[in-house]
Parts: sequence; structure tokens; C-alpha cells
Amino acid sequence: MSLSYGIQLPVQSQSTLYAEPWEAAAGADDLVEIARAADRAGFAYLAACDHVGVPRRLASAMSTVWYDPVATLAFLAGVTRRARLLSHVAVVGLRHPLLTAKSYATLDHLSGGRLVLGVGAGHVREEFEALGTDFDRRGAVLDESIDALRAALGSEEFPEHHGKYYDFAGLGQRPRPTQERVPVWVGGSSPAAVRRAALRGDGWLPQGDPRERLPGQIEKLLRLRAEAGVEAPFTVGAITEPLYVGRPGWEVGRRTLSGAPAALAESLRAYRAMGVHQIQVRFRSRGRTELLDQIAAFAADVAPDL
Repeated sequence: MSLSYGIQLPVQSQSTLYAEPWEAAAGADDLVEIARAADRAGFAYLAACDHVGVPRRLASAMSTVWYDPVATLAFLAGVTRRARLLSHVAVVGLRHPLLTAKSYATLDHLSGGRLVLGVGAGHVREEFEALGTDFDRRGAVLDESIDALRAALGSEEFPEHHGKYYDFAGLGQRPRPTQERVPVWVGGSSPAAVRRAALRGDGWLPQGDPRERLPGQIEKLLRLRAEAGVEAPFTVGAITEPLYVGRPGWEVGRRTLSGAPAALAESLRAYRAMGVHQIQVRFRSRGRTELLDQIAAFAADVAPDL
């Protein structure tokens, strides 16, 4: 079975951990061209992040550039045809599940059933406090939010959920999602997040796990699912090291995997051997043109050997 591959879009989030300098001056036209290129190149999904606001204490590292994921993915749904649309990740505890369901059900409906709902607990206390939500109980809230969203994104026009944090019934929401079951991928690498993904999710989105840590995490995921008797299909993901196809003529950083396509493919196949089903890739680039070239080169020369 081959690895599928997706991309966290540039421009839409600009943390100093990964954004390239050229992204600061980029905008909608760049996103459109990159999304179209990835769609043509067979990328499994396009992903966008979620932060409502970034406090001053974190702004120098995180930046305050975080596009809204629903607006961004809906915009790009109109210029793409095949790639799935992933929130990586939506901090669903910041919003009532009916609000989240309304937005994402509409996105799934308008895109012809291409949504993958990635969810996570969040990590910015001030963001929760400003919105009147409970930061300290965000894990428990996320657990229930997933259950509530299963109901609210299901087939029923009048979804129903009765829980500790959320209680709703008798409120109709249309349009319904196009998909019979919207996949929910759970993000995070803490023990609680891994357990949440194993027992409540349709997939796992690790957050920064190095290669050497992944086999242990995957073994734990599968063990938890087996112990709970969960047999439904499950998608294990991984975020690769930064990539550059070919020999770079500039400094791409010591963590970046670069070189001949065959060597890159061999390195990335190690993820498949661990039990990973999909990898999220990010290419080093000095501008939109170089990024488009990297996307095309990866699809033509690396992906066929995955």
C-alpha cells in the first residue's frame, strides 16, 4: 500500500517555526496557484490551521497571521476539484459544536464531500479566556465536542446531543454534509491526545513527533483500539521533515531532506514501514515559483515510488 501525501498550505499560517520569508508578502493569488498545483499533482489534501487570536507574548514567534480555516478552505474548494480539505487542526472547544457543525457541514456540502475535520485541544490560554471558554478543561471539552460533532455532522436534520458541557435537540441544520460520515482526525501527541485519537477518531495527526518516537506512538494507538474492540478503518498520519527535491543551491537547514528523488522516496518509505498511511509534507522555497516547481517535482519523481 502506497503512502498518500498532503500539504499544510503556506501563507495561511505564518509561525516562525516554518514560514518562509516570502510568505509575509503573499496572499490570495498565491494560495490559489499553490492549491491548484497541489490538486493537479495528486496531493491527498490541503490543510489550514486555526487560531482566533494570538496574544502579544506569543506574537513574535507565532505571528498573528492565521487565516480562518473554514473561509480559506471554502475559498480554495472553488478552485480545486479533487484534493480533500483538512482543518489541521480546528480548536473546536473555542466554539459551540452547533456553530462548528454549521460551518463545516456547509463546507462539505459546497465542496462535494471533501472535508476532513481535524480537531485539537488548543494551547493558548488567552484565546480561550477571551472567548469565555474553559482552558483548563479543554481536554474534557474536546472529548465531548467530538461526540457532539458526530451527531451534528451526521445525517439527521435535527441532531441531538445531551452531555455535560453541551445539550441540544430540536434545532434543524441544513445543508447536511455530502459525506455520510465526515472523517474526524484527532491532533496532538500527548498521552491524552493519543488516547483520544485511538478511541474517538478516524485518524491521528501527530504534532511534531520525530521519526524515532512514532513507532511507539503507533503501537500505543493500535493497542488502545484493540483493547477497546474498535475495528473501524483508521488513518495514521505523520509530519515529515522539511523537503527539497534535488540539490539545493542555498542553505535549506540541516533538518531538511534533500537530494535525488529516489533517495527522498527511500527515506520517506520508512514512514510506511512504521505503519503510517499519510504524510504531510512541506517544501523549502524562496518564492511561489520555486514552491510550485517543488510540488511538481515531488509528484512526478518522488511520489510514484512511495
